[in-house]
Amino acid sequence: MSLAATLRTAVANALATRFATPCGAPGTLGKRAAALIAGIAATLGAPGPGSSALADGALDVRIGFVSPLSGDDANYGRDLENGVQLALDEANAQSLKIGDQTAHFVLVPLDDRADPRLGVQAAATLANQGVNAVVGHFNSGSAIPASRIYESAGIPMISPAATNPVITSQGFANTFMVIANDAQNAGVAGAWAVDTMKAKRVAIVDDRSAFGQGEADVFERTVREHGGNVVAREFAEGPTNDFGPQLAKIKAADADLLYFGGLARQGAALVKQMKARSMHAQFVGGGGVANADFSQAAGAAGEGAMAWEYGRPLAQLPEGPRFEQAYKSRFGTSVLAYAPFGYDAAWAAIHAMVNAKSAKPDVYRSALKALSFDGVTGRIAFEADGSLKNGTSTLWQVKKGVWVPLMTRGG
Repeated sequence: MSLAATLRTAVANALATRFATPCGAPGTLGKRAAALIAGIAATLGAPGPGSSALADGALDVRIGFVSPLSGDDANYGRDLENGVQLALDEANAQSLKIGDQTAHFVLVPLDDRADPRLGVQAAATLANQGVNAVVGHFNSGSAIPASRIYESAGIPMISPAATNPVITSQGFANTFMVIANDAQNAGVAGAWAVDTMKAKRVAIVDDRSAFGQGEADVFERTVREHGGNVVAREFAEGPTNDFGPQLAKIKAADADLLYFGGLARQGAALVKQMKARSMHAQFVGGGGVANADFSQAAGAAGEGAMAWEYGRPLAQLPEGPRFEQAYKSRFGTSVLAYAPFGYDAAWAAIHAMVNAKSAKPDVYRSALKALSFDGVTGRIAFEADGSLKNGTSTLWQVKKGVWVPLMTRGG
C-alpha cells in the first residue's frame, strides 16, 4: 500500500474509531474529514527518509518529535520535548561520528494536542520531510494511527510514553518502545491489588482514551484472573472533572479499592470528590498519575493515594541524579514525568545510527532492533516486536504531600 493510501486509511481510522474523541464515541466521515484526508495526502511527495542535508561536511540528522505542546496535556509534552532536546544537545557536544561524518542532530517538534487526527497529520508532515527518526507520540490514541504512516514511510517511531500494547503488536518493523507497556504496568497493578492488598470489591474508572481504557482493561482482566471481584466499571464523559454519577455507583457497590486509568489532573479531581463523599476505598492510579500535577491539584485529599508508574525511581538509577540535575540546569524546572524516557528514546536512535554508520532508516533499523545499552531509565533493549525487554513498574504513595516509592516489580 502506498504512503498516500496508508495516510487516507489512518486518518479515517483516527476520525472514525472510538479513540478519535475523548469519550471514545464512534464518528463518521463527512466533508470536513474528507477534506482533511485530501489535504494531508497532498503534502506527500518529498524525498524519502534518510535524505539528510549536508552542510560544511557535517551530517544533518533530523529527529522528529510529536507530543501535545499546547492544550490540557502540554505540560507532559514539554517535559518529553525537553528530555529529547537534552539528549540531542549532549550528542552534539560529543561531536559523534556517523560513518566518517560528524553528526549534527536537530529536533523537529510538532504539536498534536494529544488528538489522534492531529497526530496523523503530524506523522504525515514528518514522513513528507523525510526525518531520520521519530520520538513520539505521547498518547496511545495518537501513536496507534500515526504508527501506520511511519511504517509505510519506513521511518522508525520510538515511543517514550504511549504504552498501549497495540502499538507494537501490529507486526510493524518500525515501531519501538523504551517504556513498559500497559500489559506490564497495569498487569502488575491488578495482581498486586488482589494478592497483596487483598482487595475484595474492586471498582475501575477510566478516561475512555486509548491509554486510559487500555490500562483499565488490562487491570480488570488481571484482577479477574487472580480471583478478584470487580463490582463496578465506569468511565469519564470526556475531559470532565465531575465524577458524581460514577462515584455514586461505586459507593453504592461498597468498593474497597478504586483503580483509575487516566492522567493526573482528572485523578486529582476524582480523589477530591471521593473525599467529599467520605469514601474510604483506596485510590490507585495507573501511569501518568504519580507526579507533581496530581499532588498540587489534589491537595490534602491526595494524602495516601497510590499509583503504579512505569520504570524505577530516578534516584535509584545510576544515571538518574545526573539526569535530574542536568535537566534542571538546562530548563530551569524539575522533571515532571516522562522526560527520562524521551531522553532514552532519542539516544536509542542515536546509538543505532552510530553503530550502523548511517542515519538512513533502511540501514540503521537492524542496529536499532539489536540495540542494548544502559539508559537513564535502565537497560534499553527490544523484543522482536519492538516492545521494551524486561520493563519495570514502581508503586508510589503520597505521604505528607510528596510521592514516595514503595516497591518496584519486573525487570
